[in-house]
Amino acid sequence: MDISLRTKQLIKLFSYDKKVELGDSYPNIIPFRFVQTDRRDEVAHLQKGLTTTGFCPVTDDCIDENKRFNYTVFVPAGNGKEKKNEAIMLLHGLNERNWNKYLTWAEHLVKNTGKPVILFPIAFHMNRTPSVWYNPRTVLPWVNARKQEVGDLDNSTFVNLALSSRISKQPLRFYVSGLESAYDILQLTRQIKRGEHPLFNENASVNLFAYSIGALLSQVILLANPEKLFTDTRLFMFCGGSIFSEMNGNARDILDKEASVRLMDYYTHDFLKEPSLTPSDGSISLEQAFRMMIYPDRMTEQRESFFQSACNRIQAISLKKDVVIPTQGIIKALGKVSQKILEELDFSFPYSHQVPFPVDERDYNESVNKAFGYVFDRAAACL
Repeated sequence: MDISLRTKQLIKLFSYDKKVELGDSYPNIIPFRFVQTDRRDEVAHLQKGLTTTGFCPVTDDCIDENKRFNYTVFVPAGNGKEKKNEAIMLLHGLNERNWNKYLTWAEHLVKNTGKPVILFPIAFHMNRTPSVWYNPRTVLPWVNARKQEVGDLDNSTFVNLALSSRISKQPLRFYVSGLESAYDILQLTRQIKRGEHPLFNENASVNLFAYSIGALLSQVILLANPEKLFTDTRLFMFCGGSIFSEMNGNARDILDKEASVRLMDYYTHDFLKEPSLTPSDGSISLEQAFRMMIYPDRMTEQRESFFQSACNRIQAISLKKDVVIPTQGIIKALGKVSQKILEELDFSFPYSHQVPFPVDERDYNESVNKAFGYVFDRAAACL
């Protein structure tokens, strides 16, 4: 498959609002509505306490797009009305605004596993935000204002303005949004396992393909295993899985430098000193699981013991030139069992964390296609 050509074709066809039929041997793309109900009051209480910005003066609990939204599912060709016993949930990276690069990922996984792939957006990403947040004409004045407010500001762009300004003003927002995302995933997983989703049989398994920050979210969910719903979940991580303290989000399309520094400083210092924000019944809470993933020397034995016990259902691929989620950070998160779980690759073409498979590099088309096939054949075999 030519990844460059297929990506462009799928971008033109993709829709949040209507079913898309890709052809006889290709999956269909079906939209579904998600309305947040799980722990809604708990999340709203936390969101009300977060400092707002001039860019977005309303509190996060008042942003309706984040609570009610469409997600899409790539469904195997010829599925008809037959319900499936297995699902793959695909989780994306930080500050993503569209699914463009993920469409070929989902299609390949569907075609090579025969399982539906759910493209599920994390909180305040993709279509879970007001559209004006990413309108250049609306945002550019706020970019200029932020540059005046923060001296020597690096990597400030209209692409990262919304996330950067909101994180800078209140770094706790990163955790609260992650917690909200975990609750949403829990709600959807529960719906699937109860047989309440039109695509899946009762007790269907839910496995995870996780990229970048989506991998951290997946690790936290598996560590906490709320309601024992993820006991047998398989996880494939691509360009993700690092201990938090080793991540670097300072990039023009992720976070500006000031927001990146604020985020790291808050979670490696202040957050760890604060009392727990969420109740625990004695099991590992989502918050405790997140705290395990901040520093390599924090709750090391408990974290590494989990990954050791789960190593037969977790696999990961990192990229040697990835400066956002470095291989060493993943090794520090997983411990010694990383030798079994993790494989580091170094492609022969120019790539980055954000663009692992460049679709505009015609001189490298064959190499990109080969690398893509290797990664996603591995992912399909795992999932």
